[in-house]
Amino acid sequence: MTAATVVGASTLTMVRPGLGWLVAALAGTAGLVTAALNTTATPEPTPTLTAAVPSGPTNTTTAAATPPATPAPSAAATTARPGATGAPGRAAQVAWAAATVALVAVGTVRAAGWLFALCLLAAAVTGTLAVTGGRSPLGMLVAATLPPAATVRALPWAVRGLRFGQPATSGIAVGRILTSLAISAGLLLLFGLLFSSADAVFENLVTGLLPDVSSVGVLGWLARLALIGGALLGGAFLVSRPPDLEGLRPTPPRPAHRLEWTLPLVLLVALFSVFVLVQLTVLFGGAGHVLRTAGLTYAQYARGGFWQLLAVTALTLLVIAIAARRAPKATRADRLLVRILLGTLTGLTLVIVASALYRMQVYADAYGATRLRLVVATTELWLGLLFVLVGVAVVRLRADWLPRLVIGTAVLALLGLALVNPDRLIADRNVDRYLQTGRLDVTYLSGLSADAVPALARLPEPMRACALGQIAAELPSDGLWGTNLGRDRARRELSSIPLTARADCNGGRSW
Repeated sequence: MTAATVVGASTLTMVRPGLGWLVAALAGTAGLVTAALNTTATPEPTPTLTAAVPSGPTNTTTAAATPPATPAPSAAATTARPGATGAPGRAAQVAWAAATVALVAVGTVRAAGWLFALCLLAAAVTGTLAVTGGRSPLGMLVAATLPPAATVRALPWAVRGLRFGQPATSGIAVGRILTSLAISAGLLLLFGLLFSSADAVFENLVTGLLPDVSSVGVLGWLARLALIGGALLGGAFLVSRPPDLEGLRPTPPRPAHRLEWTLPLVLLVALFSVFVLVQLTVLFGGAGHVLRTAGLTYAQYARGGFWQLLAVTALTLLVIAIAARRAPKATRADRLLVRILLGTLTGLTLVIVASALYRMQVYADAYGATRLRLVVATTELWLGLLFVLVGVAVVRLRADWLPRLVIGTAVLALLGLALVNPDRLIADRNVDRYLQTGRLDVTYLSGLSADAVPALARLPEPMRACALGQIAAELPSDGLWGTNLGRDRARRELSSIPLTARADCNGGRSW
């Protein structure tokens, strides 16, 4: 765990995403896996009977006559208990840990800082689930509050481990470990300096590996060491003593009367049906129908309704969740009615999701693609996938697996967004639109990340120089731990493009 903390503090780059984040994530994962394996392999010693018996010659008979006591369950037994973390064994922990590493790895592949920020937020959620678990919505919410408290509770636990646990479990005293580390550091420093003075290429490599030794660099390193060490210590505590979140389930509510939930749903289904019929008319009628009936352009029609449809999609999930909990399911007729009404509402909502996506497509064609429009469209696709899963849950009348899949599909949607390279996709769409219509927002495109450079290089001059000039000026030189494939590709692309023409960049914005 100490080695993982030092590696993370030394490789993490705070200015921009890069290889250091992935190395730190892998080191932290390896440290937590080691803590989990050590907890399982070396159970804590349990008190023996003789320790509780007073010393003296008369106690020999008493101790021999007393039957051996049943040993108390150890921490390892508690850890091995299935479902102790609210997740089905080690497989779920491995899945959440792999998702965490994959999300952090986006910073090594993509240069878009906004995308990496979203991935880090998602990685915090999946990392928490990897060490705590939780299957029910309430269990997941409680799990999110455990890491800060676990870090505080882990301090005395770690002190006890240094005092008593280390010699008992491995036979190596803490002092000997520190001595070994000091000797290793001295040997590496001595031979590293000799090799650096012998070869310039090796010197550059070593310089990239070594942290900044200035006062600001040392303070930053110490701050990262404290933050990463605290997070890993809390994670090791939760892995060694997993909380039992299985019992955190809300009590089943009193089933509502059939009329209480049937009438609102029937009226809601009727309203949805009318709206879906209108949407089908719009989809098949085209722009001419919209111009004749609404008095708007097609782009105005799309822009005016997308956000409302997105809200409808999210609220419908809440309605279905409440109705599924309150609806009676004692008889076959009740279960059939639940399947029909909730299944119909789910199917109609899928049509609304398709309509919202079509509106966003029209909106992007009229005004160009942006990050916000792409993220919202991805969110709508994710909601559509959720409604497919809700439909399956309605048919089966079981949804114990649904909360985990909600987070799992959100992670997959975010990784899918990173896979398509959003900034480059946005640039490609806008460049294609410019080549067809002559309209381009150069100011917006010049604010994209280095991922967009290959697409913007297709622009003719002077638009190309205007779009790439700011990106090239702000493209930093990365060290080893700041290595990023997106920025590296952008540098290679920019090295073959002359960016001397900066004539009238404001003229590139035309609507």
